[in-house]
Amino acid sequence: MVLAQLGGSISRALQQMSNATVIDEKVLNECLNEITRALLQADVQFKLVRDMQTNIKKIVNLDDLAAGHNKRKIIQQAIFNELCKILDPGKPSFTPKKGKTSVVMFVGLQGSGKTTTCTKYAYYHQKKGWKPALVCADTFRAGAFDQLKQNATKAKIPFYGSYMESDPVKIAVEGVERFKKESCDLIIVDTSGRHKQEAALFEEMRQVSEATKPDLVIFVMDSSIGQAAFDQAQAFKQSVSVGAVIVTKMDGHAKGGGTLSAVAATKSPVIFIGTGEHMDEFEVFDVKPFVSRLLGMGDWSGFMDKIHEVVPMDQQPELLQKLSEGNFTLRIMYEQFQNILKMGPISQVFSMLPGFSAELMPKGREKESQTKIKRYMTMMDSMTNEGK
Repeated sequence: MVLAQLGGSISRALQQMSNATVIDEKVLNECLNEITRALLQADVQFKLVRDMQTNIKKIVNLDDLAAGHNKRKIIQQAIFNELCKILDPGKPSFTPKKGKTSVVMFVGLQGSGKTTTCTKYAYYHQKKGWKPALVCADTFRAGAFDQLKQNATKAKIPFYGSYMESDPVKIAVEGVERFKKESCDLIIVDTSGRHKQEAALFEEMRQVSEATKPDLVIFVMDSSIGQAAFDQAQAFKQSVSVGAVIVTKMDGHAKGGGTLSAVAATKSPVIFIGTGEHMDEFEVFDVKPFVSRLLGMGDWSGFMDKIHEVVPMDQQPELLQKLSEGNFTLRIMYEQFQNILKMGPISQVFSMLPGFSAELMPKGREKESQTKIKRYMTMMDSMTNEGK
């Protein structure tokens, strides 16, 4: 998982500080140096890291803290707040409203997973009761319309594009007008992927933005982009008014520190993260639980939400009753295995528990564990009802 290594390094630095008998200036500096090193290795921009270290030192003045204060807690809270500040620019992004037409334009680099993310974004809102539609204004990449058409058809979302027209501005305007007439309340415009050196494509993006007048421009960023994230994100921000960021490929092995840099460059919040290729591998991004998991402090509310998602409320009292009576059958075990698999990646579940880290379950081992669970379930499937 992206940022798992960073989270593990920060957790270890905090743990070493907690193990110290006395928290003095030397221990604090060692802890901050470890965290600084971890952030730089994860490709977070140097200026961001330096500012964060300076701010923490200003907040945590050990000489001013009276005896009896929990210095460990104060330092941990200061680090938590500073990381939250980097990821949360303090201004919420535009939120579409049901029944009122909103136009959302997607921009980003080539290969960042923009077209797939457009469909995931539409699918997410469709499940929540919106009536979304997709417009393919990417005339630069061969096969872009085919990809969007395939994704939209699979998700049963209306789409618009053209094989003949080469002017993206014209396609975007026609698509938006058409879906406004059809009373779609969320019109998503997919644009060509571009690089900050490509001036002509940036001008084209600006023209599409001026013609469609989007309510929100979303910058889609590949989590593996590294140190280039800040400059690229800033270039997009200077051309169009980026209002939100979506980070893709968060299921990979990339360092992922560029995510923090992109937020700082665009001064826009991360609203979703893509955690896989499938349509439903798309999560709402919430800063505090994310940083809490990164620091090994867990995310109890997220963990309980996961449990409520997989174990229906009406089944919970019945399950507790059976367990309290010592009535744990293979059938119950089978159901619990199903629930574990439904909860998503095991490393993600681990990171929600305080004191645990996603690093505890390396990528290869995670698949191995899931394969073992499935093997046990197959063995149980071959048993008779009496045997269970």
